[in-house]
Amino acid sequence: MNAVAIESLSKQYPGGKQALSHIDITLKQGEVFGFLGPNGAGKTTTVKILNGILTPSEGSCRVLGTDPVKNPEKVHALSGVVTEHAQMYDNLTGLQNLVFYGSVFGLTASESERRANTLLEELELTEAKDRKLAAYSTGMRQRLSLARALIHQPKVLFLDEPTSGLDPESAQNVNHLIRRLAEEAGITVFLCTHQLRYAQEICTRYGLIDRGKLLASGSLEELRAETSSRIAVKIRASRIPELLPCRKIGEQEFEIEIQSEKEIPRIVRQIVEDGGDIYQVNPRQPSLEDIYFTLTSKQKEAEE
Repeated sequence: MNAVAIESLSKQYPGGKQALSHIDITLKQGEVFGFLGPNGAGKTTTVKILNGILTPSEGSCRVLGTDPVKNPEKVHALSGVVTEHAQMYDNLTGLQNLVFYGSVFGLTASESERRANTLLEELELTEAKDRKLAAYSTGMRQRLSLARALIHQPKVLFLDEPTSGLDPESAQNVNHLIRRLAEEAGITVFLCTHQLRYAQEICTRYGLIDRGKLLASGSLEELRAETSSRIAVKIRASRIPELLPCRKIGEQEFEIEIQSEKEIPRIVRQIVEDGGDIYQVNPRQPSLEDIYFTLTSKQKEAEE
């Protein structure tokens, strides 16, 4: 069974705004999926539909085989959600918040407290567990929100900018936890972010969305192949043959674009045979940012 299945999903708001246009996504269990695009692209609308908060205008979706439109309560029991702005009770302590939400999901007080203490330790909040939430920093609230979403051991985890407001060390701890949840517990992570570099570090597959349209989806290698993006190779050498189509970018530094890394040995031989000394060869594959801008440019050209 797929963890998430989205078929031709569309959403039009009153007034005519088309938030989503025929989106198709399928996720297997244990994947860390990055749903990537700028603010207003349709990411949050998709998550709200998957959790039964909004009703689609067209198409359908399933979370572990359950239709969130027909059975939102069952989807809530199977999933956890972390929004960019954590909403919990300021007059309760961190531990009390987690125990309360555990009871909402049907856990006993003792089981809620046991799981809460484990999560607080993993997210480095043990020292603050008896402090009221009103005294928490933005980053601490964000980590507690993640703990709240995990208290009932969900099978699918929806994250909206999970490292927003976190310092580098806390963000790294959250990333390690996300990877471990996917690899060891088999939890599917549906991560929404506009930070493409961050997503490239943590996700296994990606969906690139812009103005409600899914531009492409797949692994990084699949996306690179789909966009036919060229590889930029930086070369530091004493000299470059005149016939080699390189661009000088610095003192003894040159750049050349190639289609495949298989071309690199030939380029190296040409330089050496021409009497040049090579100090460094650094191929750079297209990043998610490169791929995204390539796709959005093609989309704009097609619309024009």
